[in-house]
Amino acid sequence: MNSSSLIVKRLWPLYKQKNVLLTFCQVKRGYAASATDKVENTALYDFHVQHGGKIVNFGGYALPVQYADQGIAASHLHTRAHASIFDVSHMLQTYVYGKDAIECIESICTADIHNTPNGNGSLTVFTNNAGCILDDLIVTRVNDKQLYVVSNAAMKQQDMALMDAAVAKRKSEGKDVTIAFLSPKDQSLIALQGPSAVKALTNLTKINLQQLFFMNTIVAEVAGVNDCRITRCGYTGEDGVEISVPSNNIKHVTEALLQQTKENVKMAGLGARDSLRLEAGLCLYGNDIDNKTTPIEGALAWLVAKRRRSELNFPGAEIIVNQLKSGVQKRRIGLKLSTAGKPPPARSGVQIYQNNIEVGHVTSGCPSPSLGFNIAMGYIKEELKKTGTKVQVKIRERFYDAEIAKMPFVKTNYFMKPK
Repeated sequence: MNSSSLIVKRLWPLYKQKNVLLTFCQVKRGYAASATDKVENTALYDFHVQHGGKIVNFGGYALPVQYADQGIAASHLHTRAHASIFDVSHMLQTYVYGKDAIECIESICTADIHNTPNGNGSLTVFTNNAGCILDDLIVTRVNDKQLYVVSNAAMKQQDMALMDAAVAKRKSEGKDVTIAFLSPKDQSLIALQGPSAVKALTNLTKINLQQLFFMNTIVAEVAGVNDCRITRCGYTGEDGVEISVPSNNIKHVTEALLQQTKENVKMAGLGARDSLRLEAGLCLYGNDIDNKTTPIEGALAWLVAKRRRSELNFPGAEIIVNQLKSGVQKRRIGLKLSTAGKPPPARSGVQIYQNNIEVGHVTSGCPSPSLGFNIAMGYIKEELKKTGTKVQVKIRERFYDAEIAKMPFVKTNYFMKPK
């Protein structure tokens, strides 16, 4: 099997549930999306190609799946040991302004933004009237009259319409709220992740990053570039930051970070980002959670803030609160596959069995570079969710032993504020 076929085989399950076209056309210095595909380039596209990035069409954006200097597993392990830069400019960045901005966004998500301190963010979900998840996102309360929202690229049109409608409704009531969606052409976003990530950034900024804790945000100068928003978060389970940078300066900032040779910073792509987030037990929207899954079924009850549960003023609130009280039929769980029989990875769609009866299904799965065996995430009948429960997965008409596992699979290293 040639390298392009192997990459397609490994990555296709990640994208097929999003109905995203995955196309590889071999070119001199990597892979590029077909000219017939409707894709957008981030401001770092040429930079990725010049550095040996193997480009795929992901959510309508041309992004690197890996780089020529290291495979996906090697890039994954490099991030765990050192630091990597991921181009996540395809994510939707949004600012919401006005004294009624908090009430507006709270009307469509489950977070308690009102009681979030200024300069802090929360992971949350947009929900529909059935209590199901429309998208997962981070809402940061910059100050009393300004919110910064980062949501998924694949759901960009839906999320823009959802937020636009919420703003329009408040405006029609005479409320003070406006919204601004940032284009990747104007504003880029990179994720710098790994144990030496913050050390690398420290060399390029004057702010005290030891006072910037997990989910904190600040605007600062980075590598001589003004108006960069630094948020201590990421999608890998490691310490690190996301940096929002004016697109005309993103190449300069990225190159400055790569020049921090003592911290061993490298570029990384979507392949490593997916395996890193799976080891960290983090969901991929469209695979592990979707518009037919509630936060309770998705083991995300903690995203439904206590105050919001009592006020019941977000879409589907009564259904979600009832599930908290009465329970659900299925639950998101982690799986560890036994090494006996040398099983292949349990990819999305693989069925889970117990005593020859189908009891669930896999939503994401891959070999764990950190652990050396196959891991997966999926849904199982509520009564079987207990850690250690023995099950089997059916892959290509063969059964392989597995067991329910606690997530995250690998210890997370977030830089938390001391209690």
